[in-house]
Amino acid sequence: MASGVASVWVPVQDMDRAVKFYGETLGLTVKQSGGDWSEIDAGGLMIGLNAREQTSSSGSSGGAVISFQPDGGIEDEVSRLRNGGVEFTGEISEHPWGRIVPFKDSEGNDLQFYAPPA
Repeated sequence: MASGVASVWVPVQDMDRAVKFYGETLGLTVKQSGGDWSEIDAGGLMIGLNAREQTSSSGSSGGAVISFQPDGGIEDEVSRLRNGGVEFTGEISEHPWGRIVPFKDSEGNDLQFYAPPA
């Protein structure tokens, strides 16, 4: 039986661009950076940026979607990231289990912000 998530690996084409996105744009802590592998601390969950894995050549989504919980409101974070050139692939949607808004990282991987129900 699995006891939790140890890490998430994300394929990247351009390591410098990906590290800048996760570190500067999203404001996460870059723990290690270089070559084919970098590590990002997402509040205790390690995200591994892996240049050795293939990204989707079709531009379609695949694999896991990482959900981030913003420090403030989703609207504020969407506004901040849009002003920084981040591509949002949908609008904020309301669900009984919370609110989400999908966006892409610098490498075209699917991400989202999630806020639990009020």
